[in-house]
Amino acid sequence: MSFHALPVEASSMARDVDVLFYSLLGLSALVVIGITATVIFFSVRYRRGSKAPRGKALNTRRWELAWSLIPLTLFLGVFVWSARLYFNFYNPPADAMPVYIVGKQWMWKVQHPTGQREINELHVPVGQPVKLVMTSEDVIHSFFVPAFRIKQDVVPGTYTTTWFKPSRVGTYPLFCAEYCGTNHSRMGGKVVVMKPAAYREWLRSQPAPERLASTGAKRFREYGCSGCHGENSTVKAPPLEGVFGRTVHLSGGDEVIADETYIRDSILLPRKQVVAGYPPIMPTFQGEVSEEDLLALVAYIKSIGAREREASATDSGEARP
Repeated sequence: MSFHALPVEASSMARDVDVLFYSLLGLSALVVIGITATVIFFSVRYRRGSKAPRGKALNTRRWELAWSLIPLTLFLGVFVWSARLYFNFYNPPADAMPVYIVGKQWMWKVQHPTGQREINELHVPVGQPVKLVMTSEDVIHSFFVPAFRIKQDVVPGTYTTTWFKPSRVGTYPLFCAEYCGTNHSRMGGKVVVMKPAAYREWLRSQPAPERLASTGAKRFREYGCSGCHGENSTVKAPPLEGVFGRTVHLSGGDEVIADETYIRDSILLPRKQVVAGYPPIMPTFQGEVSEEDLLALVAYIKSIGAREREASATDSGEARP
């Protein structure tokens, strides 16, 4: 049995995280050893009764600059290195597959864009970037997969995202890394990384009543959203086709990118960010829409945005991706 100081590396960024960790550990150890050795050396050399010369003064300015600027340069380099890695975790590739996660005391509820649902399990294909869109129904949780080197807080009332690209087939533990109540220690699960063909077979074997966006389209009509945002609506409301991922101009002069959080806030807190040129007449749905329905609505609005962009590309003579 081989020994691993850290969990097995099973994602594309796991090695980068480990190299940074060991480099920071080595640099810190070097500083500690250097300072400790210096203290011991001077304690022994200039101990009471030692005949070491004490009359000659040193050029302290040169030494002060050296022991200040060298560590500063080294640790600034580590800061830039770690900052680049940190931002990489929050910039998923364009082809990342979205998966929706809802944390709840004490379980992880997972839904794939094709409609398949899981509890405390997540099946993904190896080599495919996966973007996790997560929220909580009750308290703060934290989605933690040590083998992927990802840990992201899951916060009620908002969406948090992270992503990973699995690089090794296998089954890896999933934990909640934020104390969330009595059964926090039991809030675990597993991520199953499969070969693409096996993953497609797994999808076919799972019950999937309908795609998440299709469910969102039904909820869009059931909650009366189409009465104001539909094509034939008599109410002046912002159009939603093509809005996802674009810049929205607000009534106060600010701008915001229409991401998952913006859509969620527009449903639950409609007066928080009012679109320029439109009256603040939308009612709040806070307390009426479940987290699962919110995710379905977000998926639907994202899908009509994708269709609108494809139609625009076709009309302008551009080839579809």
